[in-house]
Amino acid sequence: MVLKDYQEVALRYLWRLDGGGASSRDVWVQVNEDLIGKRTISRASIINFLNSMVDEGVLNYTETTGKGGHRRIYSAKYDEAGFKQYIAKVVLGNLLRDFPEETRTAIQKVK
Repeated sequence: MVLKDYQEVALRYLWRLDGGGASSRDVWVQVNEDLIGKRTISRASIINFLNSMVDEGVLNYTETTGKGGHRRIYSAKYDEAGFKQYIAKVVLGNLLRDFPEETRTAIQKVK
């Protein structure tokens, strides 16, 4: 609902690292291995997704230098449950801000 298939695979990979980090290349390789037979994802798509998740506050990163210059090592800020709570909070907050009456009515109908 919120993520594309390859984005979910990328996050699941970072969650498996349990606080450890991975470069965009590591994530790209893992995503393409996990999606084998389905499709291939470009490295640029992975980099753009990881950076957007940093901007949204879902991922952290550290910069390292090495052969070839600077690179980011990405890590999950939340575990899977924490991520789901974060998304629910953001979506509900935005709905309540933009459509307060309609959102409250819809929430009452769900109960």
